Amino acid sequence: MTTPDPRGATPPHPVPPAADDAAAAPPQEQVTSNLSDGEWHRLHPLSPLLRGGLTLLVVLGVIVANLRDRLIGLFLPDGVRWEEGDPVDFLLDSNAIVPALLVVGGGLVLLIALFWLSWRFHTFRISDTDVEVRSGVLFRTHRRAPLDRVQGVNLTRPALARLVGLAKLEVVGAGLDANVKLEYLSTANSETIRGDILRLASGRRRAGAAARSAATAPAADVGRLTAGLTQIVEGVDEDDSEPASIVRVPVSRLLLANLLSGSTIWLLVVIVAAIVGVVLQPIWLIGALGVMLPVAIGFGAYAIRRLIRMARYSIAPTSAGVRITFGLLTTVTETLPPGRVHAVDIRQPLLWRWGGWWSIRVNRLSGAAMTDASTTQFADVLPIGTIDDVERVLRLLLPSVPIDAALLDAGLRGPREGDGYTVSPRRARVFRPLSYRRNGFRLLREALLLRRGRLWPALVILPLARLQSVRVDQGPLDRKLSLARVTGHTVIGPVSGSLSAIDRDDALRLWRATTDAAVAHAADDADADADADEPDRGALAPAPVGDVPASSAVPASSAVPDPEHP
Repeated sequence: MTTPDPRGATPPHPVPPAADDAAAAPPQEQVTSNLSDGEWHRLHPLSPLLRGGLTLLVVLGVIVANLRDRLIGLFLPDGVRWEEGDPVDFLLDSNAIVPALLVVGGGLVLLIALFWLSWRFHTFRISDTDVEVRSGVLFRTHRRAPLDRVQGVNLTRPALARLVGLAKLEVVGAGLDANVKLEYLSTANSETIRGDILRLASGRRRAGAAARSAATAPAADVGRLTAGLTQIVEGVDEDDSEPASIVRVPVSRLLLANLLSGSTIWLLVVIVAAIVGVVLQPIWLIGALGVMLPVAIGFGAYAIRRLIRMARYSIAPTSAGVRITFGLLTTVTETLPPGRVHAVDIRQPLLWRWGGWWSIRVNRLSGAAMTDASTTQFADVLPIGTIDDVERVLRLLLPSVPIDAALLDAGLRGPREGDGYTVSPRRARVFRPLSYRRNGFRLLREALLLRRGRLWPALVILPLARLQSVRVDQGPLDRKLSLARVTGHTVIGPVSGSLSAIDRDDALRLWRATTDAAVAHAADDADADADADEPDRGALAPAPVGDVPASSAVPASSAVPDPEHP
């Protein structure tokens, strides 16, 4: 812009805008859907039916089927009595077909009106600052997810919704019960809106960094910074093609994994107990059948549900993070941005050992409520895989941790000579008779490794930058044997950061060293996030899978100071 001269002349050079003005006006991000224009829009007209309307119809059908006689009697004229038989023939014989049609038609009109009101009052808006959803007729609800707090957008296609070409979006916020759901939209609109939300959220987060830079940068550089910011944000997650998965899970492996799961062991135990009982006391046959039948039904239902959920699994790097897709009937696509993983658990069920298979679960930052059943479902990032699959997935999830074959071999198959782990003392055999030589920890520069279990080996990786606190505690027997338990606290999830039956002095040294390292890494991580938000940092795509920062483990003798005995 130019400023006119009071004498009527135009200055030869334009006057640059003030830094405050540039900071107050972040660049407008380009959206590809007309539903992301900042105005209120309604969801698909079939949304009320898929959100709970089908369940309502089933419940009404059961009620009508069980109370048929009484319901028909309510609408019959005086002097006409209902007797058992075909209700349609009875209505025709008694000339009551017209009132019956009126009653059925009135009920259908009432249901349609209720569904229409639910759809009419359920709206959403996607602006350059928030994603908002309003719902409810009598009791109104207004949920809002600020774009600068959005952690990701999950795309779910339930089986019934896929039949009519619909899908639902879940905007993941930072905090407990902070997610905002858009149920339901057409599949094309869902994919387009998902890209718009991720693009707007990325631009919103970087607008704050641009504002801070503009406050101190020369006025002439503001235009260059803004242009660079626009180019970066326009490149966020625009690739709608399905990325190639780095892990392939054959169907045969899925079937074997379900048959050899931990629930199979319990089923075999129940069968053996029932057989022994019948042999000792034949009269127990009736009771055994009464127990085995529901157990077999439950086991079959669990196995089928798990197989359906694990089918079509894929995990791949994208420009917005790690994209995980799974599900045969209900397909779920989740993007896990960098920094969302707070704890990783790699474990091997007993019967998986012969195949060399492992699974990975994580504690991740999620805005889902505690009662949301999908929280546990999203925790499984690798349902089953080989040791090579585990290494590839860990490099995606934890790019700052030096994952290699030697590290995994020591953690999953150890102990090994000179592997760097501090293990439980011999006196810990009281609590760990089989695994006390394996039970231990190792402190790296980037993470804390907890190794435990002999029959069911497990390795827990706690990134130091994500640790919230570290606790040391002792029970009565622990104090007697000079043992202790160390717990690293992260966000709520299925992964436990606890390691018990270790030497008290080792626990105190680990506690002090981990606490200091976690504070330092959290500060470095915040600085790194601020640097990453600068417009001239470059593309947002993650590093290649094999490009892992080089780092060495902290030796146990130098990683922790000597304890101060009371």
